[in-house]
Amino acid sequence: MDEQLVEFAESAIRIYLAERPESADTIEGVHRWWIRWPGLAESPVVTQIALERLVASGEIESFTIGNNILWRRLRTLSQP
Repeated sequence: MDEQLVEFAESAIRIYLAERPESADTIEGVHRWWIRWPGLAESPVVTQIALERLVASGEIESFTIGNNILWRRLRTLSQP
C-alpha cells in the first residue's frame, strides 16, 4: 500500500471532521465525500486503512447502526 496515499486520506478525514465535527458516515461515504482525491478516487482499501489508523490513534471511532458501520470523531463523556 502506498504510504503517501494513506497519509493523504488520514489528513483529509481529519480536516473534514475538524470542519464538520458531528459528521458520521459509512466507509463508502467517507471515501466519496470526505476525501477530495487529486485525480480519480483511489481504492477504498486506502480509506479503510486510514480509518483504522485513526481509530488506533484515538481520533475517530466506529459504531454499528443496523447493517452499517459508521465512522465519526471520537466522542468523549463531556461531549453530547
